Amino acid sequence: MKATPAAIAVLRQATAYSPNRKKASDGLLPSKAHLSQSPNSDHNTGFAVDLTHDPENGIDCADLYQKLRTDKRVKYLIFKGRIFSKTKGDRVYVGSNAHNKHLHISIEPGSGNDKRPWFPFFPTAKFINKVRAAIKLLPKKKAD
Repeated sequence: MKATPAAIAVLRQATAYSPNRKKASDGLLPSKAHLSQSPNSDHNTGFAVDLTHDPENGIDCADLYQKLRTDKRVKYLIFKGRIFSKTKGDRVYVGSNAHNKHLHISIEPGSGNDKRPWFPFFPTAKFINKVRAAIKLLPKKKAD
């Protein structure tokens, strides 16, 4: 099991934009607990990413939840007890984890290799921050 380049790009681009952001709730691949608790999660196929909510350092997931709705690569988003998909719109999320500490981004199956900017509305990241973000190890999904 391997995270898709698109999922990896989300975390790397967020870190390049905001190198001091908190990463405690970041996640790509599932833990064993997550696999058994959520067998149908897109984390299990590498087509999902969790991005830590850290508005103090520039990653405001409430804002991203709204802005990423128009990205054609997005299958669905979950944040603060809400879920959005293009097919069903915005509604209450009733899963066991309300996703209060992170934004869950599920990626459309045909977009797994698409590494174009996920946050085109952010200012351009400094080159050195892009390099640092690219060489950092990426997390596995933690059990919530």
